[in-house]
Amino acid sequence: MRKRPVHQIVLSKETIKQTVLDNIKKRFTISDDGKYVRANQGHSIKVDLQLMPKEPPTILYHGTATRFLDSILKEGLKAGQRQYVHLSSDIETAKEVGSRYGKAVIITIDSKKMYKDGYQFFISDNHVWLTEHIPLGFLSETNP
Repeated sequence: MRKRPVHQIVLSKETIKQTVLDNIKKRFTISDDGKYVRANQGHSIKVDLQLMPKEPPTILYHGTATRFLDSILKEGLKAGQRQYVHLSSDIETAKEVGSRYGKAVIITIDSKKMYKDGYQFFISDNHVWLTEHIPLGFLSETNP
């Protein structure tokens, strides 16, 4: 059996640093010693983001596509294969996120009530609000 050639790309520390700095959504962080790069929200793998719980604003938003709305209105918002549910502090960002997956719909979260009821919220380095799950009683549909 013939072996396939291995393609190797060598990246300098400067190239990696510049890539992280140039990322518009600020999705990555470089460790203080410059040896590690990680995603700011953890995404699909369990990562200790070393985030401290923080009191959220009164209202937060979640952008999604209309095709997911029925499921959300039955089960609430779940992290799915991600580590957390991602939330925005403004409608425009939520609308932009929802548009990536189809016709956008905005879910409004009563984050103040959730927080008072003992749910934890975190904010990532790139200002995305995170929580583990949003039960039905704390969300409502908003037209973008």
